[in-house]
Amino acid sequence: MTIVTAAVLHARGAPYVLEQVDLVEPGAGQIRIRIHACGICFTDVGVQNYEQGLPLPQVLGHEGAGVVEAVGPGVTGVAPGDHVVLSYASCGQCVRCAEHAPQYCRQFLALNYAGALPDGRVPMHGADGPIAAAFFGQSSFATHVIAYERNTVKVPADLPLAMLAPFGCGLQTGAGTVYNSLAPAAGQSLGVFGTGSVGLAALMAAADIGCTPLIAVDRNPARLDLARELGATHTILADGRDVTAAIRAILPDGIDHIVDTTGVGPVIRAGVEALASRGQLAMLAVTPPGTEITIDPNMLLGGKALRGAVEGDADPQAFIPWLIARHCAGRFPHERLVTTYPFSAINEAVADMKAGKVIKPVLLMS
Repeated sequence: MTIVTAAVLHARGAPYVLEQVDLVEPGAGQIRIRIHACGICFTDVGVQNYEQGLPLPQVLGHEGAGVVEAVGPGVTGVAPGDHVVLSYASCGQCVRCAEHAPQYCRQFLALNYAGALPDGRVPMHGADGPIAAAFFGQSSFATHVIAYERNTVKVPADLPLAMLAPFGCGLQTGAGTVYNSLAPAAGQSLGVFGTGSVGLAALMAAADIGCTPLIAVDRNPARLDLARELGATHTILADGRDVTAAIRAILPDGIDHIVDTTGVGPVIRAGVEALASRGQLAMLAVTPPGTEITIDPNMLLGGKALRGAVEGDADPQAFIPWLIARHCAGRFPHERLVTTYPFSAINEAVADMKAGKVIKPVLLMS
């Protein structure tokens, strides 16, 4: 066992409590990583606040970045001292993984939400007993974690880990949805509904491709200003106006692609109604249980598509290094989104994120 500090969630809707806990040693195919930074994602916020059947107490966090300290038997892809980014876990053996679609792994729920390792061990133990700590194969709201070779991505040691951490989920999801899922051509139009970190990642990817017009929709004027700076050609303030009409005023024949990060039914319906013939709308938000979306099915005629996407349809082992290279080339300036906080300020960081004061809070563990 290794003694580590973790932010433990004891009750739904409660704040995190920093505690000293014991972390198990890595088993076969497993890795112990000292976490230097971890982004906060709205998926963490959703699990913290809404009952989704996950065990408690639990350690969340799934955008970890750090340095490998120890590896278990069979690990060959990384070694102690390597700098790494952590992403979601997948089994590598099912038909979906064999199809190079690990984000749809048949063991996804067990590996990312069950709170225990595949060998049956619970990774963390506190004064009152076991603590579920395998969230997205990592639980990186902690100074040290156990991860797997498949969700541990080696990254250049000369890049700041605080800037690399958000690639593990939020940036991968937004950017990957554009690069991989929708795959627009240069010159096609694209809209982003909601300009948080996922939405702005999608927008930066679309700007990189050369989408135009590139439209950002949000309720926050400051976010729309930033969207303009990151490549949006048009912005729409969602202040009660008819979003469909606003988009059609820019594009009378409709828009080719939309990325929705809001999960709000009327907003998604407005997007469907704004689509051009053969247009696509990708839904990315994890919504509270019971959320329903109502659309007129006639709106899908004309070859329109309404679809979901998980983790940007990206294999992290290939996509994260590729996206980091885009960043290093100046084509994906995600550092504009990041605000850092000390680990001890995790509850403040979550509150600021929920209030819209910051876009991508990143915790610094050391």
